[in-house]
Amino acid sequence: EVQLVDAGGGLVQAGGSLILSCAISGLNVDDHAISCVRQVPGKELEGVSCMYSGDGSIFHTDSVKGRFTISRDYAKNTVYLQMNNLKPEDTATYYCAAKKAPRPAVRFCSLYGPNPEDSDFWGQGTQVTVSS
Repeated sequence: EVQLVDAGGGLVQAGGSLILSCAISGLNVDDHAISCVRQVPGKELEGVSCMYSGDGSIFHTDSVKGRFTISRDYAKNTVYLQMNNLKPEDTATYYCAAKKAPRPAVRFCSLYGPNPEDSDFWGQGTQVTVSS
């Protein structure tokens, strides 16, 4: 059974930091791109960040570039999203998602990252609230 378990959300003041984690089991992460997706009630899903080890591609949406970093702990099979200098507009529910990449893949996250709607697997989400 594939499981993506989101954790790390919380309430933080503007300018603060959080680290979200996505613990992955039952899935060969080497074959899948892992993305972080957020959603505000009443709005569409937004692809925030993505990484795929198969081609080394990384994606960050423009609004988080320079503030968010996505990384992977191979030993723990966990992906992390380091979020710095948080802003009130970052408030959302954040989801981890995974999509199997084609072979060969070239810059897969540049395509999948901004368009995570057809992900193969999803985490349960974690709430991030940034107060002004």
